[in-house]
Amino acid sequence: MDRKIKLIWDMHGQHAKGTSEHHAIHLNEFAERENVETMGVGTEDLTEMHSIAYMIVEEKDMITVRDALRPQRAEEAE
Repeated sequence: MDRKIKLIWDMHGQHAKGTSEHHAIHLNEFAERENVETMGVGTEDLTEMHSIAYMIVEEKDMITVRDALRPQRAEEAE
């Protein structure tokens, strides 16, 4: 079984929450268009001025998504 990788896009500033929510919509659209199976797409508010959008994919799909969408960072998903 492949590891699950959480690809993360950081949003900062007073509009971080709305920006991350909007970005998650585009992550879902990308996954559907490119037939990338996800284990989750969503957002998290880390502080009032820092939110993230994320996509969890199997390790085998990580390079495809990384090269196309250029996340700021990644970590192994739980």
